[in-house]
Amino acid sequence: MQRSYRFVRICVVLASAVATFALAGEPIQDSKSVNEIPPKFTPKTESFDYVRRTEMIPMRDGVKLYTVILIPHGAKRAPILLSRTPYDADERTKTRSSAHLAAVLGDAEVVDDLILNEGYIRVVQDVRGKHHSEGDYLMNPPPHGTAFNPTNVDDSTDAYDTIDWLVKNIPESNGKVGILGISYDGFTSLAALIHPHPALRAAMPINPMVDGWMGDDWFHQGAFRQLGIPYYLVQEADRDSSQKWWSDHFDDYESWLSVWSVDEMAQRYGLDQVGFYRKVKEHPAYDSFWQSQAMDKLLAKEPVSVPVMLVHSLWDQEDIYGAVHVFAAIKPKDTDHKVFLVLGPWFHHQARLDGSAIGAIQFGSDTAAYFRENLVRPFFDHFLKDDAPPADLAPVAAFETGTNRWERLPTWPATGDDGKIDPASLFLQPNGKLGFDQAPAAEPGFDEYVSDPAKPVPFLPRPIHLEGDEGYHDWQTWLVRDQREASSRTDVLTYTSDVLTAPLKISGTPTVNLIASTTGTDGDFVVKLIDVYPEETGRDPKMGGYQLMISGDIFRGRYYQGFDKPKPIPANEKVRFRFELPTANHVFLPGHR
Repeated sequence: MQRSYRFVRICVVLASAVATFALAGEPIQDSKSVNEIPPKFTPKTESFDYVRRTEMIPMRDGVKLYTVILIPHGAKRAPILLSRTPYDADERTKTRSSAHLAAVLGDAEVVDDLILNEGYIRVVQDVRGKHHSEGDYLMNPPPHGTAFNPTNVDDSTDAYDTIDWLVKNIPESNGKVGILGISYDGFTSLAALIHPHPALRAAMPINPMVDGWMGDDWFHQGAFRQLGIPYYLVQEADRDSSQKWWSDHFDDYESWLSVWSVDEMAQRYGLDQVGFYRKVKEHPAYDSFWQSQAMDKLLAKEPVSVPVMLVHSLWDQEDIYGAVHVFAAIKPKDTDHKVFLVLGPWFHHQARLDGSAIGAIQFGSDTAAYFRENLVRPFFDHFLKDDAPPADLAPVAAFETGTNRWERLPTWPATGDDGKIDPASLFLQPNGKLGFDQAPAAEPGFDEYVSDPAKPVPFLPRPIHLEGDEGYHDWQTWLVRDQREASSRTDVLTYTSDVLTAPLKISGTPTVNLIASTTGTDGDFVVKLIDVYPEETGRDPKMGGYQLMISGDIFRGRYYQGFDKPKPIPANEKVRFRFELPTANHVFLPGHR
């Protein structure tokens, strides 16, 4: 009996297995479809600490813009933080796939704390013509209704229409919107201030693109920035930014010397198909095309109605012109303490990262964390929250490099105790000297050098290779790289002060007043203001003799009579070249030169 029982049990198991297999092999009865993918999959998000919505928001011309909305779980009467970007709203809001908003945001935001701990709603939108948004793309579109943009839309109208939709369609919000962004997103943040929506209560443009000809991405005072060309390709070759720059040289210096002109390089990559490159080619001087879209000039015509905190990086390798010039344009009209300026010791977009150092230069603390906690948070809380906690914000928060401390200032440039700005002049002197005393009139003289266009002075030690993580780091930090290699060249003139016996502070915009002649009819002049460290630096020997550029820029000589009036330089005649360097806030310490 026992053996027979075992046999029956085994047979039952085998029969069940055969029956199950037979059922699984039966054909699907629905003859209309064999698709294993459901018509619409619904993710299970009950465990998520946020809700992710995607919307196609209609603009006034019927074009719809793709918008990602992140709402913290349980949000009620929460402020909205908006960014409008050409850099893919999906990618910006999916740093990692996670049920937790902290992981989704990653380190891409200066407002992480506000979203995660204060319950702010985060909105990121693709600008028109990019990624999932409809419409036509224009790089930094000029104002609508002008010769360069004959449509009835631009980034200001798109911001207005977006904000209008958000406050009417997000029931978890309190109807108050702040806009912020870095670089291009800083430009779109500024655009929102032109005829702003009433619900826009605060703006924070960080390292914004303001004037692409005067000193932001594309030109610096007439000198074209060749390294912007890869951006044109990636940004405008297609909607999804899928095209990539390639090179058959490891050293970018060699790559550019292999062509005779910028246009030859552009043709090599097919950039004649790209609209923005054609515009740059058609408008090499500072004509109405550039002037009509310069954000500082546009905002100078607008009343100050929205509180704005402009954020500037002192070593911004991409947009070092914009923020301080917008501040200068609108601060005089600020009658009720709405315009603020932050000067941080950072490279482009470092405000969202670790700000303890830039390259070899240490600041003694995380300056970017200080900015986010003590400036970003109280600014948005004060202007966007219903309860409006008080904010103790100075008109200007400036980090003083050299002494490594934050300053609270009433204005910019900083003034003396008497409220006045004390101008000081540095004079080039014989024998490579630099001093505050002008050389005696009885000792006129000149220094000369030979500039060979076939052997230009590189901005970085060669080889220059800006691909990959190491190359990107070199690009981010090149403005603080040791200048000894450049200053030792025979085609560079160097002037050095005596060793300082007392601290020397500079604050504001250095102005160059150069008298020069050339055997040619054009030329670029580069001027750098450098802090030369002592040969021995105690605990950090590698900084011995370090040459730190505090401010420096280029000027194309043909614009000596005006940026809108290019003219050949008269050969072998003395010509005065006058131009500005980027703003600085630095103390040269005793023992330095």
